[in-house]
Amino acid sequence: MKKVGLAMLGLGTIGSGVFKVLKENGDIIRAREGMDIEIKKILVRDKNKKRNVDVDKSILTDDPSEIINDEGIDIIAEFMGGENPAFTLIRDALRKGKSVVTANKEVIAKYWDELEEEAEKSGAGLYFEASVAGGIPIIKPLRRSLQANNIVKIMGIINGTTNYILTRMSEEGKSFEEALLEAQRLGYAEPDPTADIEGYDARYKLSILSTLCFRNRVTIDKIHCEGITRISPDDIRYAKELGYGIKLLAIAKKHDGKIEARVHPTFIPLSHPLTAVRDSYNAIFIQGDMVGDLMFYGRGAGDLPTASAIVSDIITAAQNGGTHHSVRLDEDKTVFEDNWKNEYYMRLVVLDKPGVLAEIAGIFGRHNVSLDSVMQKLRGNDNATIIFITHTACEKWIHDALDEIRRSPSVISVESMIRVER
Repeated sequence: MKKVGLAMLGLGTIGSGVFKVLKENGDIIRAREGMDIEIKKILVRDKNKKRNVDVDKSILTDDPSEIINDEGIDIIAEFMGGENPAFTLIRDALRKGKSVVTANKEVIAKYWDELEEEAEKSGAGLYFEASVAGGIPIIKPLRRSLQANNIVKIMGIINGTTNYILTRMSEEGKSFEEALLEAQRLGYAEPDPTADIEGYDARYKLSILSTLCFRNRVTIDKIHCEGITRISPDDIRYAKELGYGIKLLAIAKKHDGKIEARVHPTFIPLSHPLTAVRDSYNAIFIQGDMVGDLMFYGRGAGDLPTASAIVSDIITAAQNGGTHHSVRLDEDKTVFEDNWKNEYYMRLVVLDKPGVLAEIAGIFGRHNVSLDSVMQKLRGNDNATIIFITHTACEKWIHDALDEIRRSPSVISVESMIRVER
């Protein structure tokens, strides 16, 4: 039976999950895969800290060099999180010829090129299935199962925190603040939720997914990013009236030789399968020219779902030995599109007087924006709310029209502008 020496960087939530999977399902792995994975060392900050797993303290270390320089260690699994020291340790491990398995989306998104280069030089493997969507197998299908396809679109819910918040707002009528507090109380949101609610977490993941889908390097600075902090119960309610749900979507498309990539709240029809994805679940919708529509669904976070993906990568790394399977990217310079076309939802508060709707419709018309539907709601205090859904229009036309609308004395405020996908 093949012996595999494994070191783990971190023994927090994810690390403990990996430890449990290897201990509880070790017999299954040995029987199915013909390999015995031995945890030889675990890097921790405090060797004396009480753990929620029963681990032999003799394999704990607070010195990463003990792991990097140990010739008996074949594979290093990293789940420390954050940019540093994770990046440095991953890079150094690859330089030593050790295959690396990581769940670190920030490091992969930021340092893809450098890490792939180090892996190519040393022949070590670099695996990151768990960096996107937790336990959902999505990286391997993109790398190994869909090579014969020209993927034209990817659209997904890849942040469980924001999906939980939007679900509670939609189903229980909670405000954003109320839903966030509940998510924090239940452990779905961090004490500092900025990375989730502002869309940064999803942007890292979209960088990885779109790079794999289009085989062009899509860096995070090329991805438009908006969070959900401005979504109100009013937007949720009007979306339902119009036949839509609101989700924080990560979207990437390739057309006419250009790539557009963006993360933002989105109206999607209630009939779309992504609208039914509730709470902290994730789902990724892919369109390929040959395979058609695919959707991957499951737990996007959590210790055991994420550990499942990590252990799968550990097994693959052991099977491949010292062979690096690089992701071949197109050498042509990537052209990015920032004036994308969409339908749009807009919510305005205006003075309730004759001629206001005609004035606003005229402004939209001057900027080539055609209106699909209009809904007006009285607010009291001589004010009214007007909701617009447009036909497909360029992003620039919408912003130019809204700039002029904001200057109108008849307009009190532009409350919302949310893109629509179908």
